Amino acid sequence: MRLRNKPWADDYIKEHTSNVEQDPYDRKGNWQSIFHKEQPIALEIGTGKGRFIEGMATYNPEFNFIGIERDKNVIVSAINKIKELTNTKLVHVNARDLRDMFSENEIDRIYLNFSDPWPKTRHEKRRLTYYTFLEQYQSVLHNQGKIIMKTDNRKLFEYSLVSFSQFGMKLEDVTLDLHALEDETNVMTEYEEKFSNKGQPIYRCIASFQ
Repeated sequence: MRLRNKPWADDYIKEHTSNVEQDPYDRKGNWQSIFHKEQPIALEIGTGKGRFIEGMATYNPEFNFIGIERDKNVIVSAINKIKELTNTKLVHVNARDLRDMFSENEIDRIYLNFSDPWPKTRHEKRRLTYYTFLEQYQSVLHNQGKIIMKTDNRKLFEYSLVSFSQFGMKLEDVTLDLHALEDETNVMTEYEEKFSNKGQPIYRCIASFQ
């Protein structure tokens, strides 16, 4: 569904400098300096309206969280959710290469939540688990860093498992029905709740570089 355009979004983003990093490319190698505490950094690619990053930052105060969201009409909702959190920052960019924004080993976790599946074969290179993206993740992730992926799309999930394996990654956890586990630590996204309420299984994979 197409989101309604918010003509005031650009100004709103610029006004909230304490929540949205305005010059993310200038922060490369120095992201810890914008947080109150120096601690491991978790990155969510595609933050959406911010439900997930708000929940994760609240329940995991021992981590700093950065949420990347390219849609200005969506990130304004996320801003309102994380206003009171000192361990969370948002970035409004279309991050084509994370290596332009982060130094080697600067990130400890990457979350890929309900990413666009790009189902057509000719769009394979746009999938966030295509090998060129894995190269980026490998560069910015700490040696013990993990990628945690959730999706409702079975084909994307299967594609990603193959992509991870072919890249030489270790699959630490593969779950075909996340909510059947009744994992109390799982923080749902807006999409996750929507799809789960429809009875669709939620798939999760935790992978790391060896």
